Amino acid sequence: MRAAPQALARSPAAASPTLALVKALAARASVTPADAGCQDLLADRLLASGFVAERFDRNGVCNLWLRRGTRRPTFVFAGHTDVVPPGPAERWQSDPFVPVEREGFLVGRGVADMKTSVAAFVVAAEEFVAQNPGHGGSIAMLLTSDEEGPAVDGTVAVVEALAARSESIDFCLVGEPTCVQRLGDTIKCGRRGSLSAHLVVHGRQGHVAYPHLARNPIHDVAPALAELTTTEWDVGNADFPPTSCQVSNIHAGTGAGNVIPGRCEVDFNLRFAPVSSPEALRTRVEAILRAHRLEFELQWTLGARPFQCAAGPLVEVLSASIEQVLGVQPVRSTTGGTSDGRFLATICPQVVEFGPPNATVHMVDERVCIADIDPLKEVYRHLLAAVLVA
Repeated sequence: MRAAPQALARSPAAASPTLALVKALAARASVTPADAGCQDLLADRLLASGFVAERFDRNGVCNLWLRRGTRRPTFVFAGHTDVVPPGPAERWQSDPFVPVEREGFLVGRGVADMKTSVAAFVVAAEEFVAQNPGHGGSIAMLLTSDEEGPAVDGTVAVVEALAARSESIDFCLVGEPTCVQRLGDTIKCGRRGSLSAHLVVHGRQGHVAYPHLARNPIHDVAPALAELTTTEWDVGNADFPPTSCQVSNIHAGTGAGNVIPGRCEVDFNLRFAPVSSPEALRTRVEAILRAHRLEFELQWTLGARPFQCAAGPLVEVLSASIEQVLGVQPVRSTTGGTSDGRFLATICPQVVEFGPPNATVHMVDERVCIADIDPLKEVYRHLLAAVLVA
């Protein structure tokens, strides 16, 4: 892997093929798990550049694997074509699936998360192949329509298929929107684990005027929740913040104001660093609940185990590409929610994430700065050149 090359001159945004592709993708209402033809559009484009396409669709989810070359190293761009629902259309200044340019931004559902990244790495690959038709190694792309949904039939299905035939991945970049204040300021080198719990606390229903004849599960669980949310689970490490516990939902009551409820349901989540295991966290949580003498049921869901990009050249070369193209030295972070990087990390030793600013993802009037679109493509193209040109 060599140092990233100098940037090429960029075309004006008005003539940008990347901007045109972002608009074409954002005009498709691919609300998860729908793909709305996005992947077919991309496959048709990349076939002309020598990519071979395979489908790994499962249970109504669209999964596309595109590859050019058979040699190693294999560099993969990974992303998703599905988007979250736009919410009430009347709250948007314009139709969420008619992308519009407004005050220097492109506005539309999915433009930041993550159709700009997808368009940027497709055009970057096209340009790189045109300039380097005999490049070393292989370029691949993995696209799914199940990242914003349950994520059980998407990237994980492709990873399972690749693992079954011993197909290796050496480097992977996931195009998640990672930046905070400006393009280039943050790359993700790992993600925390996610452990969710659904807690049911049983009490005894009764009249609020006769509390001695009832047992209020809300009162019972409140001190336990206070302890769960203030406990120091760990102190994290140099790369990960400490594990945290957040309560997301509490449900109780019959709807009447004079009835003590007979049960209370609570949802909470622990985002955990690699220094804590999900097994140890479950044991500690259950011990706290028992110490508060609760009558309870507890259902656990392990949404993700933590992962971290192993020390190696990918992070360094990505950082160098960002500095050369954008003049920004990126911060390396592991914060934020889960991503499909957690699945790819099981078969790829080096997985990083880099994409546009994430300030408006999932919001009304989601947007991306038009001036960021071609520079993002250039970073991706530089990265390909650094990895695959001897």
